[in-house]
Amino acid sequence: MKKKLSQNLTLFFSSNFPKKFNNISSKKYNVTIGIGGNIGDTKKIFDKLILCLKKDARFTLLMTSALLKNPPFGFTQQSDFLNGIILLKTNLCPNAFLKAMQRYENKFGRKRSFQDAPRTLDIDIIFFDNKKINTKNLIIPHKNWANRESVIIPLKYIKNNFLKAKNEQK
Repeated sequence: MKKKLSQNLTLFFSSNFPKKFNNISSKKYNVTIGIGGNIGDTKKIFDKLILCLKKDARFTLLMTSALLKNPPFGFTQQSDFLNGIILLKTNLCPNAFLKAMQRYENKFGRKRSFQDAPRTLDIDIIFFDNKKINTKNLIIPHKNWANRESVIIPLKYIKNNFLKAKNEQK
């Protein structure tokens, strides 16, 4: 199913996007990651990523957003992107979490040819608990997240549906 938001923006709904997985986890940190891609069967890659994260004991999946099809920015001479948000919990520290996500990007064929290049899978750490980190290798919250429709719209979708689900439980 899909829902057109504007000429350039469309929300897609599938079995894993959006989805609520777990309410309870004893893991320490709440993490919000953004996922994106525009090479290959992106929806299938995202579904495989969800399977990998579910099987990985280091993570507890909480919730995913609907997927947003949107135009690229920076380098615009490429296909539209699919983007989504995944909320999860982990006990890993931020740098170990970053390394784990980079391994998943590599597993799914990510090549880093130039900034804003087309890619099979991009995983960005949007928020890591309430931490603020600004190092050469890691900036949290993610730089410019608040200016990107590819983050804002899926985040808003999660927020609206999470609040709706919470209110229905009362």
